Amino acid sequence: MATLLKPVHEATREFVAQPIGKATDNMYSYLALVQDDPTIQIVNQAQKAYVEKVAPSVAAMAGLPILSAGAPFKAGGRKNDPTGYTEVNKGELTFRNAADLYLYPNTLVVVKATGEELKEWLECSAGMFKQIDPASDKPQSLLDWEGFRTYNYDVIDGVNYEFDLTQPARYDGECKLINPNSHRVVNLTYQGKPVDPKAEFLIATNNYRAYGNKFPGTGDAHIVYASPDENRQILADYIKAESEKNGHVNPSADKNWRFAPIKGNDKLDVRFETSPSEQAAKFIQDNAQYPMKKVGTDEVGFAIYQIDLSK
Repeated sequence: MATLLKPVHEATREFVAQPIGKATDNMYSYLALVQDDPTIQIVNQAQKAYVEKVAPSVAAMAGLPILSAGAPFKAGGRKNDPTGYTEVNKGELTFRNAADLYLYPNTLVVVKATGEELKEWLECSAGMFKQIDPASDKPQSLLDWEGFRTYNYDVIDGVNYEFDLTQPARYDGECKLINPNSHRVVNLTYQGKPVDPKAEFLIATNNYRAYGNKFPGTGDAHIVYASPDENRQILADYIKAESEKNGHVNPSADKNWRFAPIKGNDKLDVRFETSPSEQAAKFIQDNAQYPMKKVGTDEVGFAIYQIDLSK
């Protein structure tokens, strides 16, 4: 049996080792849960570029703004794997790297959502974070590892927004409404203007999210296009096309989302967990959007960082 399978195995190895392009920056997911991130950015860029090509030929999509939703697939697991992070180095990229950036064999699907549904989609994503008491000087955890799965934390590119974490989460980890009077998503804008709740948007996502009917704006009634192509292949094709056109692909995060500053308490102590590696520490030092300082290691082996949310 091993002899029979060897040619297949060798062919697979050759395929995933094929060069597809070059990247200008490292793509590590160490900060994917606390700031805009290159591992999600490049996926969203690829999905958006794909839809821009097919949209003119699909009547239901003609003329509408195109957004893209992506989530971190490897960002510490369920708070059980300090080594479980996406790590793709800058320079030459292969199909294996595309598979590292997009783990699952999902296919691309486009949904049509209103501005109101878009905001609620982001409110559901905001369940990733715990509520922060702005008056406390005790250590407070930023990430709700127990109640929320990281792969449900969608970043939507094409709009800008902030999360006000002094408010309780509007939705729980299953996107069920738990605090109807709470709103964490603030300053949601498209092209510099507040998003109209009645405006319509196209959102590129995957079949798992689109058909799941969990997030507002998803479900069968919202689907306007279902591609036969896998998101992973779309990503690889995008890297190849950008590299052929420009000599490289630029995955740098565009910083379209952030936490709303929490002012008035110099002793505010908010903390999050990430990889303990030296590579992670260097990446954080070079790329942190907020002041961050390592303050310890937890019992599982994650590094604990203090993050200054007053900025």
